[in-house]
Amino acid sequence: MKPHTLCAVYFSATGTTRTIVTAIVRRLAEQFNTPVKIFDITLPEARKEPLSFTPGELVLLGVPVYAGRVPNLLLPYVSSLQGNNAMGIPLVLYGNRSFDDALMELRNTMENSGFHTVAAGAFIGEHSFSRTLAAGRPDSSDQAIANGFADQIASKISALTDFQSLSPVSVPGNNPVGPYFRPAGRDGGHIDIRRVRPLTGDSCNDCKWCANHCPMGAIDFDNVREVPGICIKCNACVKGCPVDAKYFADPDYLFHRDDIVTRYQSPRKEPAYFL
Repeated sequence: MKPHTLCAVYFSATGTTRTIVTAIVRRLAEQFNTPVKIFDITLPEARKEPLSFTPGELVLLGVPVYAGRVPNLLLPYVSSLQGNNAMGIPLVLYGNRSFDDALMELRNTMENSGFHTVAAGAFIGEHSFSRTLAAGRPDSSDQAIANGFADQIASKISALTDFQSLSPVSVPGNNPVGPYFRPAGRDGGHIDIRRVRPLTGDSCNDCKWCANHCPMGAIDFDNVREVPGICIKCNACVKGCPVDAKYFADPDYLFHRDDIVTRYQSPRKEPAYFL
């Protein structure tokens, strides 16, 4: 069996999920000699209408892991995708802590949306909160593993005669999925950082980069110092600002950020994939 089209769909606020999804789809394109369609669903404008696929397509869907799950504000859109019996590959990317139930949740969501999942993967990228936790990842080693994973996907699909009779790809995690990971504060109790917003320093030159690149459209375009929308702490504005004007100052957020860097800097987690 050979897919007639490869589709890469990803939400990637800081580019790490995009790197892995596109690496795998490029390798598959070489193996199958098949055209590729890219769907970047990071910005709100791209999520206005659900995507619809066909049985002859192979769809790679990549999302980051937030608090051990698929980002909750992204989940309604992911659930709206129309698989129509296309083959699917759920891919998650996490910041060296754990992917918890995210891969299970994404697999289940794809299956419920009409995809037949034939493989799945969990990869590591620089943590959205930090420039040091899993810094520089996905790196060359991750890319090599992604290529090997793609080769095995191609071998599996090429040997199939009826993918619709396959059981969903087996992945680790609770089913049904468990609760979101809850960060701990200095006293060991849980903290709530959902209402925390980024601040803007004096170096801001009002270039509007942050407002134009916020995945939630949360930053006011006319006054980029205001964040009236919901901030998911993806740090797209912090890491992408051309003049390093965006930052977080909330004490609980900063403690949590530093705590996870200390706890999860090592050992180095390696990608895991399932066929």
